[in-house]
Amino acid sequence: VQLVESGGGLVQAGSSLRLSCAASGRTARNYAMGWFRQAPGKEREFVATITQSGTGTNYADSVKGRFTISRDNAKNTVYLQMNSLKPEDTAVYYCASKETYSSIFLPPTASYNDWGQGTQVTVSS
Repeated sequence: VQLVESGGGLVQAGSSLRLSCAASGRTARNYAMGWFRQAPGKEREFVATITQSGTGTNYADSVKGRFTISRDNAKNTVYLQMNSLKPEDTAVYYCASKETYSSIFLPPTASYNDWGQGTQVTVSS
């Protein structure tokens, strides 16, 4: 599975950005997708995940109410709409996927095993 992120950039606090992740090379039927981020000097952390069907989502407490994960299976693309951005959202954002046995199953965040190269998001105060 190849994952390519896009949409990062430099924005001011309070602004919005939408990240995209295009997937290719898949052989299985069901893949959960997720966004993770890594800030300088910190470990990579979970941001949001979504089931293959798109009906199930999970968010980190730090982004609930501000970020929305969605997907377009016809385009093999997952999105992360980020609103009300804060300086603490500054990080490299990574797209990840995990093959699952069901379209409605959301696997544990530690199990995601295919990763993109990341896209930088910088939020200035």
